Amino acid sequence: MSDLDIRPLIEGRNFGARLRGITFDQTQDPEIRTQVNALFDRHGMIVFEDVEPSGRMHVALSDIFGPMKDHPSKAVPRVDQDAMPGVIDMTAKPNPEGRISVGGKELVSWLPWHFDHAYNNELNRAGVLRALDIPPEGGLTGFVDGIELYQALSPELRSAIEGRNVLYRMNVYMEDFHFGAPDDYKCLAENPYSKPVMDEAIGVPRAVHPAVWTRETGEKVLHVSPWMAEGIEGDETPEGHALLDAVSKEIFALSKSLGYWHQWKPTDMLIWDNWRALHAVSGHDPQYGRRMQRTTIKGDYGLGYFEGGASSDNKVLERTY
Repeated sequence: MSDLDIRPLIEGRNFGARLRGITFDQTQDPEIRTQVNALFDRHGMIVFEDVEPSGRMHVALSDIFGPMKDHPSKAVPRVDQDAMPGVIDMTAKPNPEGRISVGGKELVSWLPWHFDHAYNNELNRAGVLRALDIPPEGGLTGFVDGIELYQALSPELRSAIEGRNVLYRMNVYMEDFHFGAPDDYKCLAENPYSKPVMDEAIGVPRAVHPAVWTRETGEKVLHVSPWMAEGIEGDETPEGHALLDAVSKEIFALSKSLGYWHQWKPTDMLIWDNWRALHAVSGHDPQYGRRMQRTTIKGDYGLGYFEGGASSDNKVLERTY
């Protein structure tokens, strides 16, 4: 890749890569597109630095990795779909109603570790994200590699969770988040937007995904989403819940050493493998706003299904958070 400026995301680690200065014209070059795809498959995440900070570049980068998946809910804000098809707009205005507290600090836009669309049978391939309005403190997006998590998980927990399937349901009420929640976590006020989302999810069957899966290249991936998890399939007992909570707490603990937290700049964009990595949001002071835009790359790893063999016609709208 002599034409591309590539460095590790974290020195000495395989997860992630940095690619500096890719241009719009390069995103149209078939050879470079092939090289960038191979880089993504190998490392599971790419941070694109010093790129053109525009919607057209966001779409062009996304197109390298496959067709985009438009958001099915018309309620989700979009940008100009003629100029930037598939780009959704996620804006947190200053001093919103929804708030949580972690470590005694009041935060907005905080999200726990998760993978996207856990509540559906299909998992999108990836997300491509950029920041337009960046708070002066906080507002970081975190990523942790499921391959590294599997390898670092204690042998006892690894043995107990491997071969198990986890049940997920759309649940954006932060008061309900409990698996792996920090001891000092509190929901101070729900986001008013949560209720229509929850109303839409009424009657939708739960989705099931393996806690550990194996990539074609042979690596095992710990792929448990503490957010929206409801229990272990076939073991919704105190013992099963205790196991899921222990694994979720270990994910939070391991993320302190294994996690990568991205401090945003306007000239950054990034992509992560939704089948391999978990992501989170650090939250920020309520007095500041934060605005992000993202695209979703189509795909599915083929291992998820709805509980009880329910049809995909019953699935909840694939909202993006």
